[in-house]
Amino acid sequence: MTLVSPDQALATLTEVFREVFDEEGIVLTLETTADDIEEWDSLNQIKLIISCEKAFDIRLKPREINGLQNVGEMVDHLVRHFSGA
Repeated sequence: MTLVSPDQALATLTEVFREVFDEEGIVLTLETTADDIEEWDSLNQIKLIISCEKAFDIRLKPREINGLQNVGEMVDHLVRHFSGA
């Protein structure tokens, strides 16, 4: 299992968001939520989950996804996942 730093996770998530929303100008912060991105609706939420699973080669469980309130919590989840915690 390869360790992922918070910076690496955020950079990869930024790429995923830019691809899903087809918007190269998206800049994510740890505080970014669905309210901050106009196109972030339920359909794009599903696309984000699938794209994140592919980008990080992981499987996200529904209860894990439901508990994430912002990009920072996703970064934390990814770092923990890849650290084996």
